[in-house]
Amino acid sequence: MTRIATLTLNPAMDLAVSTPRVAATHKLRCSEPRHDPGGGGINVARVVQILGGDSLAVYPAGGPFGEMLRRALDGLGLAHLPVAIAGDTRESFTVDERETGLQYRFVLPGPRLTEQERLGCLAALRGLHPAPGYLVVSGSFTPGIGAEFYEELLALAGQVGARLVVDLSGEPLAYAARRGGAYLIKPSLNELATLIGRMPAGEADQAAALRELIAVGAAEIIVLSLGAEGALFATADRLERVASPQVPVVSAVGAGDSMLGAIVHALAEGRELGEAVRYGAAAGAATVMRPGTQLCRREEVERLFRGA
Repeated sequence: MTRIATLTLNPAMDLAVSTPRVAATHKLRCSEPRHDPGGGGINVARVVQILGGDSLAVYPAGGPFGEMLRRALDGLGLAHLPVAIAGDTRESFTVDERETGLQYRFVLPGPRLTEQERLGCLAALRGLHPAPGYLVVSGSFTPGIGAEFYEELLALAGQVGARLVVDLSGEPLAYAARRGGAYLIKPSLNELATLIGRMPAGEADQAAALRELIAVGAAEIIVLSLGAEGALFATADRLERVASPQVPVVSAVGAGDSMLGAIVHALAEGRELGEAVRYGAAAGAATVMRPGTQLCRREEVERLFRGA
C-alpha cells in the first residue's frame, strides 16, 4: 500500500460549540465543547485513514494544546510524528448559531518556528521508512516562514521520490504555482482568483484559467474546488467538471481537506483521475453533513460516491 505523508506546519486543536444566537457584549451560553485535531495536513491524513489508506502526519507541536493534539491523534489511532517546538500549538474554534444556522470560524495565527524547528520538520519527513509515495503539504504557514519554503519542500519530495501535493493559500500558493514542480494543486475559487489576478466570470473563464496555469507549468494536475458545485480538474490533455452530491450542509469545516484526502487516497490506490476527483467530491459532501469539526464517515463517502 502506498504511504501518504502529510506536513502541517500550523496545526491546531479545533474547538466546536453551538449557542442559540451570537450577540455582541452578551454572555453566550454554549453547548458542551468538542475538540478535534485540526490543520490541513492532519485532516487529510485523518481522511486517508478513515478511507482505509496508509497515512502519516508530521507536524510541529508544543505547549498544552500540542500535548492535547498528540493525545487526540493517539486516540484516533492515526500514525503521526510530532516535532517538538518551544512555542505553543494554537487553538481554533467554531461557533454554530442554532437560531440562524450560521457558522462563525475563528482562526488564530499560531507559533513562530525557529530555523532549527523548521528543519526538524523536513528531517522528520526525510527519515520516514518506507518513504511516502505522496507528500501532501496543506494548511497555513506559521508566522515567519516565507513562501520560499516551497523550494525546500520541492527538493525534499524529489529526494524521497514522492509526488508533491499542495493545498496552500495566499503567497505560498502563488509561489508554488509560479515555481511549478508540484504533482497536484487544489485551489478554491477565491484562491484561483489570486493566482490569475481576477475572479473567473463563469464556467468558461474557470476552464480558461486552469488551462493557463497548466500551460505555464503550475502543476501536472489542478483541481479547482467549487464547494457544492463540485470541482473542475485539468491536466495537459484533459479538462473535466465533476458534480458534487447534493446533501444538507451542517458544517463546512474540513470539507476541502476531505476532498483532497480522498483524491490522493484514490490516486495512491491506482484509480483513474476522474474517478479520484469524483471520490473526493463525495468525501467533501460527506463531511459537510457532519456537525462542528467532525470529518466524513467512510460508509457515507462510499454511498455518495456510488450514487454520484
